[in-house]
Amino acid sequence: MKKNPPTWPEAIYRILKDAGVRQVGYVPDAGHKRLIEMCLADREMRAVVLTTEAEGIGLAAGAWLGGERSALLMQSSGVGNCINQLATMRECRFPLLMLVTMRGQDGEFNPWQVPMGQATPSVLASMGVVVKEAGAPEGIPAAVDAAARLAFGSYQAVAVLIAQAVIGIKSFQEQAAQ
Repeated sequence: MKKNPPTWPEAIYRILKDAGVRQVGYVPDAGHKRLIEMCLADREMRAVVLTTEAEGIGLAAGAWLGGERSALLMQSSGVGNCINQLATMRECRFPLLMLVTMRGQDGEFNPWQVPMGQATPSVLASMGVVVKEAGAPEGIPAAVDAAARLAFGSYQAVAVLIAQAVIGIKSFQEQAAQ
């Protein structure tokens, strides 16, 4: 009997496990819902709910100083909350793996999400973060695996931007085609 391939959240979870990630910081986000549930259920992982994404930078630094690897899950609207803390990561050269669900792209229904969603790639790049974009579910595992290897292997801040269409927000044209 053929086994179904893992969903992209399941694939990310497996990559985090294989990369030795033991702490996952997150602000509750519908796009990361399934991944957060898997991290919460894992007794070998500590899933930490944050009040702001900026706290996740401190969590990542503390995890690294304590000998553990971490990942930060957030939505693109939270990137703006992290700018000052990203400077810390840049100067101190701690590894930082960020998985960012995007908003403000094609199909966005909330105008408040558009400015930061559109600015996210350039804001991250301006702060020295390596940006990898994953526009389709099948591309996410390779992007996350490469990002984890780069972050933990060379003490870099790396963000994987998961496209809005992947998390279920589709343009009118995509909706009409269904």
